[in-house]
Amino acid sequence: MSDIPADLHYTEEHEYVKPGDDTDIVIVGITDYAQGELGDVVYVDLPEVGAKFSRMDVFGTIEAVKAVSELFSPLTGEVTEINEALEADPSLVNKDPYGDGWMIKLRIRSRSDLDALLPAADYQAHIGE
Repeated sequence: MSDIPADLHYTEEHEYVKPGDDTDIVIVGITDYAQGELGDVVYVDLPEVGAKFSRMDVFGTIEAVKAVSELFSPLTGEVTEINEALEADPSLVNKDPYGDGWMIKLRIRSRSDLDALLPAADYQAHIGE
């Protein structure tokens, strides 16, 4: 069974949003379920700091032994930081998707935008666990 932390927000496309210390910045990555479905992650292509995305824009790709998948921005915002550790060790996504395997930090327009995302229980139902 996948790890689905109750304090995060989720998309149907398997990204998670973790509120950061700064009220306008959130941490984005893929869920434990998604990394498990992908298998061993071998490459992650992330955007430049300063890139702006609308909700559901593709912000990068993730490549695993089995497949290449697009990464979707869960919210409208601007990238303030990327996880440069993934360049050297993309398997961090498999080892610790909610910790060291995060992908981008996004400055969002409004915290109320989080209301459009799935709470943990709804995400769990979405993946059928």
